[in-house]
Amino acid sequence: MTALAPGFVDPPLAAQAVFRRLLDAMARPGMVVSLEAPPAPPPLALAAGAIALTLCDADTAVWLDPALRTAEVVAWLRFHTGCRIVGAAEDAAFAFAADTVALPFDRLPIGSDEFPDRSATAVVQVARLGAGAPLCLAGPGIETTTRLHVQGLPAGFVAWRARNHVAYPRGVDVVLVAGTQIAGLPRSTAVTEG
Repeated sequence: MTALAPGFVDPPLAAQAVFRRLLDAMARPGMVVSLEAPPAPPPLALAAGAIALTLCDADTAVWLDPALRTAEVVAWLRFHTGCRIVGAAEDAAFAFAADTVALPFDRLPIGSDEFPDRSATAVVQVARLGAGAPLCLAGPGIETTTRLHVQGLPAGFVAWRARNHVAYPRGVDVVLVAGTQIAGLPRSTAVTEG
């Protein structure tokens, strides 16, 4: 058995710091923020690992794409969070993806009109934030519009986001991750190319 990578050195304080930064990213869609993140087993990005350590626990159903469903990643998540790894994206509270093409966006839970909070959050690893194709964002937390440059999104991402946005208040929240950086795309944010 190989040694597990450590989690947070001081879990309560570190989780609070990550949670605050994550709230900042979701409140200001398109703003790129950095997280203090402990080591995580590859190919799990450092920021994705920090998000899992902060938001997942024994009651959390986590779906991993095939690239992340390695013995090391699964063991690390189970040891540090106690989360349940589920095989179907439809059952996930959180979906983590390193291969954006393999993420079944349309199968993730979007909640209901009565319980929109029963939707999934997708943590999507991309090649880079702040470079690449521009996305135009509009909605709460943005004065008029803003641009977010992302390298490594799948071709159908913008079309899926349009379908997701129309379902509001239902819908999937997205956190884009590159290394230790994150950018939030809550379901209330309209995303177009440009």
